[in-house]
Formats: sequence, C-alpha cells, structure tokens
Amino acid sequence: MNARIPSIAAGCIVSLALAGGALLAGGKQAAAPTQDIVDVAVSAGSFQTLVTAVKAAGLVDTLKGDGPFTVFAPTDEAFAKLPKGTLDSLLADKAALTKVLTYHVVPGKVMASDVVNLTSAKTVQGQSIRIDTSSGVKVDGASVIQADVVASNGVIHVIDSVILPN
Repeated sequence: MNARIPSIAAGCIVSLALAGGALLAGGKQAAAPTQDIVDVAVSAGSFQTLVTAVKAAGLVDTLKGDGPFTVFAPTDEAFAKLPKGTLDSLLADKAALTKVLTYHVVPGKVMASDVVNLTSAKTVQGQSIRIDTSSGVKVDGASVIQADVVASNGVIHVIDSVILPN
C-alpha cells in the first residue's frame, strides 16, 4: 500500500462533521448520530488509510462496539507524512499496528471542552498522550484540525499527524 494516498479536500471534514451530528443552523443539535466511529470515518472519505489499518489490525468490531471511545483520527494526509516504508511495515506487523492504533484511542467520550482542561490522557494502548492547549490543541505534537465529530459510540478529533507510542 502506498503511504502517499491523496488527501481529500476540506469538504470531507465538513461532511465528517455533518455525518457525526454537528450543530444545525440556528444552534440546534442534530438528531443523535446513528453511525459508529468506523462508519463515520468510512463515510468521510479522508480516512481511507486509517480504516485500512483498523481492518488490518482486526479492530473494526471493537470500534463498532458500545464504547464510548475518543479517537484522535489521523487523516490520509497525516499517514502520508510518515517516513517512507513505515506504513507498509506497520501493515505487515499486526502487533505493532495495533499498538499504534490503540495509542490513538482514549476510553470514554472526551469532548473538546474536556480536552482543554487536560495535560494528558491514558490511551487504550496503555501509555498516556500529552495534551497541549497553549496554542490550539495538540496531542503528542499533532494538531487537532477538527474537534467533536460525534458518533453513536464516541467522538472523533481529527489530527494532522500520526502519533507514535514510545
């Protein structure tokens, strides 16, 4: 698989927000989202690499489960920033891939209003991610480019880089 998958235009982030139950005109909340985290990611179109990796790691059923989960979701463009060969190596090593993917997931539903009060959060993988809100929101150095994309079983925060555990 080529790590240089073309990114989708900003319109996909808008469609991701709409699919996740963003606010409607007039400030009224849309009906409760019916799509789970995986379905929201698939329908957005800008998470093809993430979805492929989730499938390769055997995590689809988990992320379609009850949750709630908070996923810091790297875009296709974020995966393209990885050094050449890194993605292919991860896809070939299920244990390493699972470690990286579960490092992007925090148990519970952590909304942006919660994140701004945190300096770290423990991931499903077991290690904690660093949260910096001094200039926007960064998670282990990756910028949150879209927050609070609500799914039926949690929330997605879109990030611009893949974060890697120690």
